[in-house]
Amino acid sequence: FPLCFPEKLWKMLESDQFRSIWWSEGGKCVAINKYLFEVEVLGRGVCQRVFNTQHIRSVIRQLNLYGFTKVQRDFQRSASLPEFLAEEAAVSAHSQIIYYYNPSFNRAHPWLLGTCKRR
Repeated sequence: FPLCFPEKLWKMLESDQFRSIWWSEGGKCVAINKYLFEVEVLGRGVCQRVFNTQHIRSVIRQLNLYGFTKVQRDFQRSASLPEFLAEEAAVSAHSQIIYYYNPSFNRAHPWLLGTCKRR
């Protein structure tokens, strides 16, 4: 039996094979580096492919279909120009990282994975 999307996602998060996806917020959120994910996961050959797609949009669509919601990150900005410019560079690099949350997808409660159903 092929694994459903949440099960594949869980296995990826628990594996040390991927640098582009990890647990965030103490195991309550999924963090994805979009650029690295496209190269590392979606850029694989057909035989090694985890998902049946090469597009990050399709993965995000699956996240939404399984009840994940995007979590926004707010950054406090400094008033001084040099600090502001340094923060801008950090935020720009950080903008490649997206965070998704689902109450049924929690590292500390693996038994909830069974309740993570497609809408």
